[in-house]
This record gives sequence, structure tokens and C-alpha cells, in this order.
Amino acid sequence: MKKFLYIFIIACLPVFSSCDDYLNIVPKGEKIPATLADFESLLRNEYTIGQTPIYNVLYLLNDNYVTVANLNSPTLTRANYMWDESADRIMLNNADENAYYTLYSAISSCNLIIENAPTATEATDQERAEVTAYAKVIRSLCYYVLVNYYADTYEAASAGEKLSVPLITSSVIDAPSEQVTIQEMYDFIIQGVEEAIDGGLPEESMTVIHPNLGAAYALLARVYLQMQDYTKALEYAELALDQNSALYDWNAYYDEHITTIEDPDDYTTLPTPTDYSYVENYYFRCGNGSPNYTTNELDIPVWRAERFEEGDAKFMSRWKYRSQNQDTYYDGIGNGYFNWGGLTTVEVYLIKAECLARGGDISGAMDVLNTVRQTRIRPDVYAPLTAADREEAIDLIRRTKDNELIFSIVPFADARRFNAEGTYARTLTKEYDGRTYTLSPGSHLWTMPFPAGAINNPGNGTITQNVDR
Repeated sequence: MKKFLYIFIIACLPVFSSCDDYLNIVPKGEKIPATLADFESLLRNEYTIGQTPIYNVLYLLNDNYVTVANLNSPTLTRANYMWDESADRIMLNNADENAYYTLYSAISSCNLIIENAPTATEATDQERAEVTAYAKVIRSLCYYVLVNYYADTYEAASAGEKLSVPLITSSVIDAPSEQVTIQEMYDFIIQGVEEAIDGGLPEESMTVIHPNLGAAYALLARVYLQMQDYTKALEYAELALDQNSALYDWNAYYDEHITTIEDPDDYTTLPTPTDYSYVENYYFRCGNGSPNYTTNELDIPVWRAERFEEGDAKFMSRWKYRSQNQDTYYDGIGNGYFNWGGLTTVEVYLIKAECLARGGDISGAMDVLNTVRQTRIRPDVYAPLTAADREEAIDLIRRTKDNELIFSIVPFADARRFNAEGTYARTLTKEYDGRTYTLSPGSHLWTMPFPAGAINNPGNGTITQNVDR
């Protein structure tokens, strides 16, 4: 496995008579990290620690539009987007390494902080504990994405037997790694967040790119939901909402930009509110975009746009129907920074809603869902939703959640959870170029293959591929 370690001193020094003499010399212009500020600065390098590139998940769900020209050759993108079960994705995955190496790079940074922050200089014990806690939450979040990308979904009956992803807890070059079971990985994820909560994670973090206490609770709610432990997921959802329960008013945003939004020929980009100051943020983390520069909202297919609720101001403020040359799609008109990889209040509201429905409180679940919808659905269209039973309630909650968290790992993780459970499994269907395509709940495409680089160069450990093709 490739190791992404931060090397603070890179120098080729001449051989002197005494090795001890020159090994203790710091090259001019360089420094050995020693203070807490030195280590905390790693958390601010968003390019290496703050990205979550999961494009092939978006292609599989058909959440991100792929142009006709980009579907003309046999690539991993095409295999996932067109639900081609005959494709050898292992062979096609010779170059798609972004998700794997970007997330392990962030984990390496976190490991370095966790190892060194507790003894760093020029800080109080409380400050050291706080920085260590940030790193533990971020590391757990990275592992959550990895295990839900490259391993099968969590099922209690088999989680102790099936393999997940390599677990690395050291920043040392060529440190040993072990491809642990899915259960062991989930246990590690939970342990890390719990240690952060008990070890000094503040209610108000240094910045929004440092996960606060609400973020830790939100992450535990997400993890326990994935494990189908709805009691604990609800418990942590409530704790997260106690920290921050704000929802952004997308109807007000629509009204502010109504001229551009309602002009079908005006594709002027609009400033997205989902940036670092978004009121729904617990923790800001870029998804597929780079934090180094602003980017445009991703485009979505027409058939995906049809799954948004009528009168959804958030949808209408983000995309506009467009047809040019051989491509017809919904063009992303938002521009700025997007919290596709972090943790937000709207996700927690919808976790709470599902957990209430699972527990039989259908009315309470719909009240929570409608709290979200009131900030999204245009007033002339809005009407409170009701559900006759748990199945209808979960279906309505899932629709909103899939749309709200599009471009994040969540809709993919949720789909795998529903597929494994069986009761709420869905077969995805689309019409493309005169043909009908389907993706069944039991398809092997729901687990992504490890990239060739990881398999061929596992480092000080072994990696077993989790799919046959």
C-alpha cells in the first residue's frame, strides 16, 4: 500500500565524519514539527485532509450526469453508469485510485496528529486533547467512507466474517496494516468518535473544518443507522440536534434570485450558500470538488431530476434543464464551495425521522420530515405530508434524504442498507437511447473494487479483493 506521510525534512546531506553531527542539523528553511500549532496545521491543509472523491458512487447511482461522448469507450465510469454487470471493473480500475489514496492520505495525517499532539509543545493539556479529538473524528469519518465504498454493507450476521479495508493506525513508513472485518472496522470507527467526545472535543470548534461536538454526535447517528441500530442512531441524532438544529431557508434564497432562476435561458451561475458559513454545517468537508478553488454544481441526468419533489426550491435553485448537441441534462448553476463530504443538520433531521418511523411513531416522523420540507418546498405548493404506515413514511423520508444529500456517500450507503434489509430494497431503472437498463438490489456493482495499485502494492500487509469483477 502506498503511504502518504508528511515528510517535514527532505534533504540530501553530504557524508561527514560523524553521522550524529549532520543528522541533528535542520536544513535551512525547514523545521521539525514540535509545537501543537505545527501538527494542528495539518488539519487546515484541506487539499490533503478535507476531500472525499467518490465519483464512481455518483455514477452508479446516476446522480452525476455523464456525457454521451464519455460513454463511448469501455471505462470504469461507463461500467458503473450503465450498470454493466459483465464489465471487469477490477481490470478497468487501474487508474481510479482517488477515493482510496485521498482518504488514506487524510488518515495518515490524522495518525500523525494522534501520535504526536499529546506531547506537542507550546500548548495546554486541554488544547492538545482538542486537536487530538479533531483528528480522531476525521479519521473515523474517512474509514466510514472507505468501508462503505470498498466493502459490502454492514449486516450483523456476517460483519464479523467479511473483510472490509486495511486498518492503519500508525503514520510510520511501512507500518503494518491488517484488512480487518467489517465488524472490527465499525467498532474502530465508533471507538474513535467516542474517545474524541470523552477526550476534549469542544461544542464550538476552531473552524468549520474542525469537527465539533455536534459533528461527532452526527457521525455516530450515521454509523448506528448504517448498522440498523435505530435506538442508538436516534439517541445520537437528538444529541446532535441539541448542538445545532438550524435549517437554511431555501425559499428565501429562491426569492432572492428569482429572476435568474425563472428565466429558462439564463444559465448565469449563482453563489451557493452551502459553503463554509452554511448554517446547517457541523463539519465542512469538500466532496468531489477541490477546496483550493470554487467549482460549479455537478450536472444531473433528466431521469434523476424527476425524483425531486414538486416545488422544491433547493432543486430549482441548483439546476436548470439544458439541451445542447447530443446531451440533454440538468445543468448545475450553483458556484462556490460545497459541503458534500461533511456532516449537516438536515442529514440528522432525516436520520431522526427514519428512526421514529422504525419505532412506530409515524406521526412524529412526518413532523420531522415536514420541518425540513417547510424550508425547501415553495409556499404555493407546500402541504404537510402524512403516511399511513411505516413503509410509506420511510419511502417519503428516503426521497427527501436522497435529494438533500446528493453527491455525498449517504444515498449510496442508505441504498446498500435498504437492499440488505430487503423490505425497502429497490431496483433502479432508466431509459437510455431506446433501451431499458436496471440495477438490482443484489448486484455486485454495489461494492466498488480496490484499485490495482492497492492490490499490487499492499505495503506491509495483504489486501483481498472484495468483488469478483
